[in-house]
Amino acid sequence: MTVSPDLGTPPLAGPDLLRSVFRQHAAGVAVITAHGSRPVGFTATSLTSVAAEPPLLSFGIGTGASSWPAVAEAAYIGVHILGEHQRELAATFARSGADRFGPATSWRTGPEGVPLLDGVLAWAVCRVVARVPAGDHRIVIAQPVAGDPSGPGRPLLYHQGRFNALRD
Repeated sequence: MTVSPDLGTPPLAGPDLLRSVFRQHAAGVAVITAHGSRPVGFTATSLTSVAAEPPLLSFGIGTGASSWPAVAEAAYIGVHILGEHQRELAATFARSGADRFGPATSWRTGPEGVPLLDGVLAWAVCRVVARVPAGDHRIVIAQPVAGDPSGPGRPLLYHQGRFNALRD
């Protein structure tokens, strides 16, 4: 094992390295929803813009996630950008076994039958165009077909394992 002379500690490797590095990366917080036999959803910090023409976005989802079976079959998914006032909503959709669409969650059925969360900064209903294998995850690539970017507030961030707000 080599020791980095400037750090004095052995380098990390594998999943521990990835987790440690990305704890330093502040990411926007989104909730992805889909409708299978029932509404499903999960908190994602892997949302990214992929292309402008055609407009495409992507996110990652673990194949062991409870939402994966519905996302694997869904023709359309919902993407919701959360505001700093929605920490509890983000935590609900991140928590295993939570009643994500229970009475505490305000939502409605949107275009293509996709569950849409109320009070978000922005939302889009997207047509799934690809599911790319990536280790124990899939990268879902989708094209927005409807949406609303006009919600009030500032974005919620995820950093150092916690939900945070922007600071000026």
